[in-house]
Amino acid sequence: MKASFAEMLATARREHYAVGSFNVYGYETIRGVIETSRDLGQPAIVAFGAGYLPNMELDEVAGLVTTMSAQVATPIVLHLDHCKSFETIVRAIKAGFTSVMFDGSALPFEENLAETARVVRVAHAAGVGVEAELGALAKGAHSNEEEGEEIYTSPAEAERFVAETKVDALAVSIGTVHGMYKGTPKVDVGVLKKIAAVCPIPLVLHGGSGTPEQIILECITDGIAKINVNTEISMHALDLIRAHLGSGGETHLSQVGRLTVGAVKDVVGKYMGLFRNA
Repeated sequence: MKASFAEMLATARREHYAVGSFNVYGYETIRGVIETSRDLGQPAIVAFGAGYLPNMELDEVAGLVTTMSAQVATPIVLHLDHCKSFETIVRAIKAGFTSVMFDGSALPFEENLAETARVVRVAHAAGVGVEAELGALAKGAHSNEEEGEEIYTSPAEAERFVAETKVDALAVSIGTVHGMYKGTPKVDVGVLKKIAAVCPIPLVLHGGSGTPEQIILECITDGIAKINVNTEISMHALDLIRAHLGSGGETHLSQVGRLTVGAVKDVVGKYMGLFRNA
């Protein structure tokens, strides 16, 4: 069933667990996330990145998720991920997305604040939740995100940003990367503690793929209520497909689709268990 983004994450922060936000690219990945939510009885965020619009249109994604989520009893949020365009956000709201992320992390602080507040006014008027980002993540291996230089989130700026924009959740930069780590992860939980102390809303960790489990558990304890997983889903599915195609036997495109669903369920199930057991 479709659920409220703000309520889902507020409950997670209050009860010290995190909800997984899993990126999808088409029918098979959507099915994998929703079926795992159903099988494990856990809430899930189906995240469709604005960068995947060449794969599917917003109304197509919303139609699939609406139909499939109506068949399960677990709470499902349909989220527009990493969107820099106000016009695209409005289209997503009209299509039926239940939350949107305005990514103004590359903008100067004042401009990010003003544009985020503009998105919040429109989205909240439609009953849609909003995530914003302050700070910037670097690009790791196997990521299709834009290159970026890591900038840690300032606790003082975060406090003002949250108070003035009225966002429902804030993505913070504390050392995780988009994609897989190229070296040893250097996640600064101390920065997160300072942000959490002045920001009462749910905090978001981007770059969940490959982050050591102990660090994830510490982050959940210190205010993280939503964790994004993208690259690991893609990598695991591709590994299984390559192995299948290289096995020498006959294959059919329908088998590849089923392999994809299974691969998604492997990764989503792993992280749902971890995020809930903090």
